[in-house]
Amino acid sequence: MPKTIALVGAGGFIGSHWIRALLSRTDFRILAVDLDFHRLIDLQKSEAQKENPRITFCENDIAESAVVEKVAECDIVVNLAAICTPSRYMDEAIAVIESNFTHPIELAKACAKTHAWLIYFSTSEVYGKTSSAAEPLLEDSSDFVQGPITASRWSYAVAKQLSERYIAAIPHLRWSVVRPFNFVGPWMDFMPGVDGEGIPRVLANFSSALVKNESLILVNGGEAKRSFTAIDDAVEFLFCLLAHPEAAYSQAFNVGNLQNELSIRELAILMRKIYAEIKGISPETLPPMREISGEDYYGKGYEDSLRRVPSIEKAKRLLNFTAKIPLQNALEKSLRWFVNHYGA
Repeated sequence: MPKTIALVGAGGFIGSHWIRALLSRTDFRILAVDLDFHRLIDLQKSEAQKENPRITFCENDIAESAVVEKVAECDIVVNLAAICTPSRYMDEAIAVIESNFTHPIELAKACAKTHAWLIYFSTSEVYGKTSSAAEPLLEDSSDFVQGPITASRWSYAVAKQLSERYIAAIPHLRWSVVRPFNFVGPWMDFMPGVDGEGIPRVLANFSSALVKNESLILVNGGEAKRSFTAIDDAVEFLFCLLAHPEAAYSQAFNVGNLQNELSIRELAILMRKIYAEIKGISPETLPPMREISGEDYYGKGYEDSLRRVPSIEKAKRLLNFTAKIPLQNALEKSLRWFVNHYGA
């Protein structure tokens, strides 16, 4: 009998990409759990459901105990659900902590009872307040350093960190932790004022500004550096994880691309260039970039990590995985999708 796999947060950015890959590359029966499936509407249509009887859609909240019990009955449980946009860390700290600690822990305890393999999506944010001179971050030895309680920016990172620690301490639980380093690709986040409100993460933020012919805003001068990872590489990582379960149990993995590190200012310049090429215009015709302080943009209590680059040796050694897609390719694919999807 084919294995069963539950994707909690299946309608989100990562989940929507992985569920399509699972359909085309495996014979798993899939339980898709989320409150919103707009990214998967084509798979939900009645005719599509007849063609894909392996998918069961569950439009429910993982906070409900009955949903947790149903999910934990699957052989593999992938928990992707999270509130994970910086603006919400600042304004909704309690909801962020519940989403990233309280609810995942109840699911983890249920998986321990059913012996399901829990693949928990954490975040590179757990490494915290790193400096511009930070070395590559190691899963099992780098320190976690967060800011003070008055800096609400760290509510997400601390909740994820505590959930990791709790999961690792649960007796008889088979678990793996994934720490994404800035995944980018089509369907990431939303366009403010069109299909969402607030401030999305940087890719959607800059893409929205470009499509609306607005200035790209550089928070704190855009000095912070990140290592960006194509969503297609992220999908490949997940298949490597599934192919090596014994090596993956009780392990945390960074998923990132060392070749794709650049500052947010450099990212803005590159995205302006790619967008101009897509539209057949000169980058000089676009509105100039604008700088703003983190507190003015996100609110009081905002702090940042100045450099976050992963060590990728563990995933390579245990799972035979290395991210390969250049950032230029990933950004071009993402921006072309964004332009086509929003009709600009």
